[in-house]
Amino acid sequence: MKKWIGILVGGLILGGQPLWAESREADGQSVVMDEVVVTAGRLAEPLRSQTASVLIIDGHEIATSPARNLGDLLAQKGLGYIKKYPGGLTSMGIRGFKTDTHGNDLRGHVLVLLDGRRAGTGNVAKISTANIQRLEIIRGPAAVQYGSAAMGGVVNVITRQGQKEPAAQIRVALASHGGSEAALALSGWQGSLDYAAAFSRATLDDYQDGSGQTFSNSGYHRQDAYSANLGYAFHPDQRLGLIITGYEGDHLGNPGSLSQNDLDNYKDARLYSGDLVYSGAHKEKLSWLLRYFQGQDRDLWHDPVASNASGWDNGIAAMQKTAHQGSQAQGSMDLDWAQVTAGLDWADYAMESTWTPQETEYENRAGFILAKGRFLDQRLIVDGGLRYDTYEVAMLEPAGQREKESRLTPSVGMAYLLSRAWQARLHYGQAFVMPGADQLAADYTIWGRHYLGNPHLRPESSRTWEAGIHYYGPLLAAGLSSFHTSFDDKIEVVAVDGISSWDNVGRATVGGVEGEFSCDIGAWLAWPYEVKLFAGLLYHHTYEDQETQQDLKYIHEWQGSCGLSVTDYDGFSGQLSFAYSGPQLIDDRQSSIVPTPVVEKGGFTVAQVSVVKRLLTLDKAGALSLRADIANLLDKEYAYVKGYPMPGRVFSLGLEWGY
Repeated sequence: MKKWIGILVGGLILGGQPLWAESREADGQSVVMDEVVVTAGRLAEPLRSQTASVLIIDGHEIATSPARNLGDLLAQKGLGYIKKYPGGLTSMGIRGFKTDTHGNDLRGHVLVLLDGRRAGTGNVAKISTANIQRLEIIRGPAAVQYGSAAMGGVVNVITRQGQKEPAAQIRVALASHGGSEAALALSGWQGSLDYAAAFSRATLDDYQDGSGQTFSNSGYHRQDAYSANLGYAFHPDQRLGLIITGYEGDHLGNPGSLSQNDLDNYKDARLYSGDLVYSGAHKEKLSWLLRYFQGQDRDLWHDPVASNASGWDNGIAAMQKTAHQGSQAQGSMDLDWAQVTAGLDWADYAMESTWTPQETEYENRAGFILAKGRFLDQRLIVDGGLRYDTYEVAMLEPAGQREKESRLTPSVGMAYLLSRAWQARLHYGQAFVMPGADQLAADYTIWGRHYLGNPHLRPESSRTWEAGIHYYGPLLAAGLSSFHTSFDDKIEVVAVDGISSWDNVGRATVGGVEGEFSCDIGAWLAWPYEVKLFAGLLYHHTYEDQETQQDLKYIHEWQGSCGLSVTDYDGFSGQLSFAYSGPQLIDDRQSSIVPTPVVEKGGFTVAQVSVVKRLLTLDKAGALSLRADIANLLDKEYAYVKGYPMPGRVFSLGLEWGY
């Protein structure tokens, strides 16, 4: 009974995201408009024509959230598994699969994109929300569009473009635990030039958890985030763009678990990238995109020995760096009844680390074709795709081998518009994760153990069936989806004749149900202001290791979020939300027992509230607003990772000036 109360009160997944676009006219009535998404088909298409499960979190919701990075935003939405540590480290999961926070994102099982290309990291704490126009999230496989790692889903972070008169915003705030924040944002469109940019800086002292216990070395000196999207339209339908994104974390506390609290270990972190993008269209029949990008993801751990709670401190700094670059070329043709998109992708990763292997390289080349047909007066939509990937990996230090792998990935789906408001859909997709350079090509000895790569490894693979029905209305939207994934060829370490290697020995099954609901009560009752209820649910009815017949670890049976948002369209807005994470099986690494025992980690509900009130409007000089946020409103003692408690109740109060 307590579980069901937690689900109903703490929520239902995906809260707050609009499933349709709407605008308010002068009489207060809502007008339904088609929401457009780009992630699922790699070009702009109406949401209701998608055969995959696509979730949108819009810019207004992002701006009103107290979350300042992608990891915190997704945790607030209860989208899936969250693994969060102090020190700017967060991985996230969708449908039982998760991102890889260290190393290259080809090795993860959920893929993060920046404006449609690989972000180069799976650490979602390094991606700021300051200049995000919207998030588009594919729940389920998307390998046919994006290749390796898009097994559980894809999170596409779309940066803002300047589309209106010049505007600026300045925000300053103070928060509990010595927290502070300052942010600046600019945007505009003048002639052929458009621009949108943002910069933020945050600081934090050591925090207290929900029980009032201080978690020493959990703060940081500063976290800076910056983003700029600049464009020049040299033709009405053609744009040349430059996108720059970055994150720098200085002296991020690395405290270890609370039971073995290290007082002086810390980390410096960095993520930056730059994109040059040319996009164009001709008579709404042809469109194209060319992109080149490069960047770097780096972490530097400092390990002083003054405090040696874990017994591992050695006074030596450790480093991991991944330099990435790549390109995309694609074109699309609309034939009225059908649409075809084809393209080429290239990605190159060079990794350096202070631990073995010290240097590795990855190169990925791919070609894809996606097609969508519209039949029966465009009520029946059928799509499909095929992608061919080749990978070449190399062990450089210590010297190893160079190996190649390839993969052909299909997908097919169907959506039927039962009416303007109702849509039913069915989708099948495959996905894969390529073996790593060490798994394929290693040949080294460490701690007296010889590791030898297996060049015959197959990529980890999955097959997913899903079906859903959705209602898109002007006042209410709801959806229900069911999915089933078979995960095969999981790569695990094996020992043969005293040599450690890797083999495809694992199989698993993950299945569940997702639901969402959103209702604008204010519009329903013809009020002159918006009062919106939102809720959602994720239930995993199957998450089983087929080899051991045991439940999989690190998967919640139940998750969800719900809440209420209000705006009077005259300077006041507020939001109250709850996110529930149910129990999960984990390895109890705090026990110091070998082999590590598996235990159940309890569930928890986190609530937060945000309020913005305009104080005054200055003629031709903008408006000044007061903003108040309370995170962990109920002051719960909770942790996403056992032994690493999150902050207790956090108050934040600030001023915002917007022009």
